[in-house]
Amino acid sequence: MAGFWVGTAPLVAAGRRGRWPPQQLMLSAALRTLKTFDKILVANRGEIACRVIRTCKKMGIKTVAIHSDVDASSVHVKMADEAVCVGPAPTSKSYLNMDAIMEAIKKTRAQAVHPGYGFLSENKEFARCLAAEDVVFIGPDTHAIQAMGDKIESKLLAKKAEVNTIPGFDGVVKDAEEAVRIAREIGYPVMIKASAGGGGKGMRIAWDDEETRDGFRLSSQEAASSFGDDRLLIEKFIDNPRHIEIQVLGDKHGNALWLNERECSIQRRNQKVVEEAPSIFLDAETRRAMGEQAVALARAVKYSSAGTVEFLVDSKKNFYFLEMNTRLQVRVDSGIQPGSDISIYYDPMISKLITYGSDRTEALKRMADALDNYVIRGVTHNIALLREVIINSRFVKGDISTKFLSDVYPDGFKGHMLTKSEKNQLLAIASSLFVAFQLRAQHFQENSRMPVIKPDIANWELSVKLHDKVHTVVASNNGSVFSVEVDGSKLNVTSTWNLASPLLSVSVDGTQRTVQCLSREAGGNMSIQFLGTVYKVNILTRLAAELNKFMLEKVTEDTSSVLRSPMPGVVVAVSVKPGDAVAEGQEICVIEAMKMQNSMTAGKTGTVKSVHCQAGDTVGEGDLLVELE
Repeated sequence: MAGFWVGTAPLVAAGRRGRWPPQQLMLSAALRTLKTFDKILVANRGEIACRVIRTCKKMGIKTVAIHSDVDASSVHVKMADEAVCVGPAPTSKSYLNMDAIMEAIKKTRAQAVHPGYGFLSENKEFARCLAAEDVVFIGPDTHAIQAMGDKIESKLLAKKAEVNTIPGFDGVVKDAEEAVRIAREIGYPVMIKASAGGGGKGMRIAWDDEETRDGFRLSSQEAASSFGDDRLLIEKFIDNPRHIEIQVLGDKHGNALWLNERECSIQRRNQKVVEEAPSIFLDAETRRAMGEQAVALARAVKYSSAGTVEFLVDSKKNFYFLEMNTRLQVRVDSGIQPGSDISIYYDPMISKLITYGSDRTEALKRMADALDNYVIRGVTHNIALLREVIINSRFVKGDISTKFLSDVYPDGFKGHMLTKSEKNQLLAIASSLFVAFQLRAQHFQENSRMPVIKPDIANWELSVKLHDKVHTVVASNNGSVFSVEVDGSKLNVTSTWNLASPLLSVSVDGTQRTVQCLSREAGGNMSIQFLGTVYKVNILTRLAAELNKFMLEKVTEDTSSVLRSPMPGVVVAVSVKPGDAVAEGQEICVIEAMKMQNSMTAGKTGTVKSVHCQAGDTVGEGDLLVELE
């Protein structure tokens, strides 16, 4: 199997080669004939809820969707046969609200519940409540959920099953001061994480006492918000490891087997961004040893479903049990459509993307092409990062770890860094687009209008600004071919020039590129997505550029004296008031967005002039939070 998964916040990708084998085709046919329930309630949202509902429809099973008030128009709600609102937007009051969900089950007379992943999927109390009402929980039995859904208990069981584990404290950490004491005993750095957690929520790395106190506070708040359980544990942080998972299957007859691995080392804030199968790091011996330990753990808890056993692997191929998830993720899914709202209250992933190939090179090429052809409007996304990761020389060589992103982008990801050749290609494409739009504007319903530019002008002399540098460009066209001279270099740009299409396939001197013109303004500003990254260019005719010098420029705001919200979210806490003295880097407030808590700090030392928010406020991107004198 070759291929990989890219994902994130919005996207995820993975791979597999060839057409479905006969057994998978037979399974698909079986789904349409096998009927086990009349009605299933899906206790989740987004793409996983859509996936379950879609499968139920194939099996002729009616479905019930649950939703918060802000999710009333979501895709999974529209797909289901029935829908029940279980509370307001916060997850603790809706998707984690067991009382409301149990009431929905009674009201709709659902015979079974599919929990998806996250939320209540690994909550033993929820499984017990269902059993008490004679409602089937679709997934592992209560014993396995209790054992594997709790990181503290699962670690103790792993030790008993002789599975390699990470050194650390095996109990519940009571408070911040106990966390500091334990961290000192283990030795820094340490990993603080939620016992009931997953998906990177409720996790912090601490390198000293202060970071341990902050990490305990933020992780416990995130854990309570995301899982309804604020218990934390502390382990030794394995520096610079790989994250590799083994997929397992178990039945109710004591059988269990492992199905190879996927590598998930490319991560951001402990959330997987890229997944790949197979891992190019493992040798046959290590793969087998990891598989055997994964099966040993599955048998120890009498596991009877599909699941994933996660390991950290160091540079010497020593591996350590991390956690077990009672689910698999090998799919292409999306839970959104045009008009969908990406809420601040839930996970930001909007879709997953899978590519495959006969070898790794082919899978990577298909992934880059697929990302170039992704059309997303209205929200900020991570396509640029995903594309940059898969073409990075370190990634291509397999030189990766969980610190890959912080190592490669220590100051944060700034977008693709253009080579001179790529820069000239972008300038040539942008100039050709500008001229193409101008030529289209000269025609209306097959009748010529008064031309903006005299039609007898053969060459378009342009001034193109990119990254604060102005370039001299001369462009001319002959049918679908534009001849463009950029700072003395000549390029030929060919395309169908279908300006109504969101995607434009162009050839620059034989090199094929897929670009998107995201916006265009009368003042010459254009936003073009090229090689995954959005570039802002300003294109003017030479005359317009000369006149533009007399225009007044907007004064740039002094951002060091103000603190603005970098994203939509909810204010969890405000730590200052007017008149307080603050130091550079001091925490001002905490904002929760997409179930993650973000500490906002002062950009300079000064005195607080005014505070424009309070705990509980909903803020938008760019909203003013605090002003300093």
